Amino acid sequence: MSEANPFFSPSTLPYQLPDFARITDADYAPAIERGIIEHRAEIQSIIDDPAEPTFENTFLPLEESGQLLTRVLEVFYNKSSSDSTEVTNALEERFAPILAAHSDSIRLDSRLYAKIDAIHAGLGESGLDAESRYLVERYHTEFTLAGAALDDDAKEVLRDYNQRLSSLTTRFEKNLLADTNELAVHVLDAAELEGLSSGELSAAAGAATERGLDGYLVSLVLFTGHPYLASLRRPETRDRLLAASRARGIHGGEHDNRELVLEIVRLRADRARLLGFESHAAFVTADETAKTPEAVADMLDRLAPAAARNARAEQDVLQAVVDRDPTARRLEAADWAYYTEIVRSEKYDVDTSALRPYFELERVLVDGVFHAATALYGIEFTERPDLVAYHPDARVFEVHDADGSPVGLFVGDFYTRDSKRGGAWMNSLVSQSDLLGTLPVVVNNLNIPRPAAGEATLLTYDETNTLFHEFGHALHGLFARVRYPKFSGTSVYRDFVEFPSQVNEMWMLWPEVLANYAVHHETGERMPQAIVDRLRASEQFNEGHQTSEYLAAALLDQAWHRLSPEEAAAVTDVAAFEANALAAAGLDNPVVPTRYSSTYFAHTFAGGYDAGYYSYIWSEVLDADTVEWFRANGGLTRENGDRFRRFVLGVGGSRDPLDAFRDFRGRDAVIEPLLERRGLA
Repeated sequence: MSEANPFFSPSTLPYQLPDFARITDADYAPAIERGIIEHRAEIQSIIDDPAEPTFENTFLPLEESGQLLTRVLEVFYNKSSSDSTEVTNALEERFAPILAAHSDSIRLDSRLYAKIDAIHAGLGESGLDAESRYLVERYHTEFTLAGAALDDDAKEVLRDYNQRLSSLTTRFEKNLLADTNELAVHVLDAAELEGLSSGELSAAAGAATERGLDGYLVSLVLFTGHPYLASLRRPETRDRLLAASRARGIHGGEHDNRELVLEIVRLRADRARLLGFESHAAFVTADETAKTPEAVADMLDRLAPAAARNARAEQDVLQAVVDRDPTARRLEAADWAYYTEIVRSEKYDVDTSALRPYFELERVLVDGVFHAATALYGIEFTERPDLVAYHPDARVFEVHDADGSPVGLFVGDFYTRDSKRGGAWMNSLVSQSDLLGTLPVVVNNLNIPRPAAGEATLLTYDETNTLFHEFGHALHGLFARVRYPKFSGTSVYRDFVEFPSQVNEMWMLWPEVLANYAVHHETGERMPQAIVDRLRASEQFNEGHQTSEYLAAALLDQAWHRLSPEEAAAVTDVAAFEANALAAAGLDNPVVPTRYSSTYFAHTFAGGYDAGYYSYIWSEVLDADTVEWFRANGGLTRENGDRFRRFVLGVGGSRDPLDAFRDFRGRDAVIEPLLERRGLA
């Protein structure tokens, strides 16, 4: 292994930004291999220490261990999700079971667990500060739930489960990316895309050119459906696009995900029983704020009937519009977005496609997203073109506090490409830690179609909202100031992590923010206030559909993961199980399909949200309540931003998140603002 490998020592670039100018695909495997060896040796030295276990000789070296492995994996996982190659795909499949085994070798080590357990037992008399005490509690809980107390035979079975699951979920993700690319809709005649804007057509033409194709190529998005369904005038084109989206993972061949779904569900159920839980959902929620799947069900079941009822009422309104044309077919799922825009235009005088000229990417980013963050938190952004990111599309910004002190680096990677998985997300390239002396480097990935050269990048309303949402995650990663690496950034409970990002969405239409960025990219005209008022008036329209499709996916995720091993083994037909689960929830309306079907449900079968997709609406209870607080306390002010930063964003994972929320809000959250927002009251 060459010492020239850029991962073998910390980067000397600002903020330890990985040296992407030097990193090649050939560097990953040697660095991962050496990282595993070094990490295991560091853990072994803790285990072999003959001294009485203390916080200083156990937890401090635990937190300091594995730095090489962390360094390479943070870069590698970002690379494999945002700019994968055949090499990185093969490496991810190769190392998935190896890394799972390495993790198990630590968490299932009886001697290490005995040290952790002994320190935990004496925590009351330890004299440790609050963050250190919480570190002990988290390690003890996580090791216990991971199976550290099992006997040796059970641990061997558990290791096998974990390695197989890591391989299967990796294959699921790679199959989905391949199928998403393969099923992109190729159109030769522009007339078939009637209704799309010139910018959307240029993006489709550019996507075709990149693949060496004539005509136009409409890339698929992660969820069921597509933003273009709201504009496409030809029903047959809408049908093609929706059918392609829903065909992912089920049309046979090497990328079919049905058997993977069944095998993943069975292994998760078996593992849960081995660990002493009734189901995988019980295992997952035991270490979330929800605590039990019954608590999740209580909430989802409370919301689903009202959401389905609202969706049916909206369907009747749309059908009435369809019926005005005697030659039109009855409303189908592919038509919903198209007729929704007609109703929105007629009833509220809002045309969301006409908003796009006001949502030019650069202005949204700098004069919207960054401007709101500066107003709230006093931070300033400086683009650093001298710092090289992992792809030419990715841009690096340095972030400073109002007093000039460094906060970290923000990397924005906004355009779609075949090598990037679908959706939008935040990653960390360097995690903050006072113990290690590191500041954060965080990444936001989106999938915005790239227009032709020289044309403006105009965002849809939803893409603009997504940019604000993902930057909320970035702020969480940038602002957390903790001592221990374990608590860095967004390292919080899964059903809390979406809370800060959802709060950040509120600034998209906040008057001072909107007025600063929503400027027509050609005329310079600011978005008229009348349009904003009509947007506000129409906010609850189509909320029944949106809530229903989301809840359908959340309940489907729960249905799969509340199965016992015997029940999971009895399921042989993915489509039939899905249909039955949605019918049982009252969300089987064929015109309102689930946001994700099982075979392309990356969140739950590859993305770490297994039995946790409920987290978005669970967190939204906190979000809606927090929005009410901001409105009641003056909105976009430094005082309010500093309070939210101090009590929520700044603590990272270093304390119980619900305690952090109570400190911020002064009480527990209430559900009424959420019900009001979604029209479910």
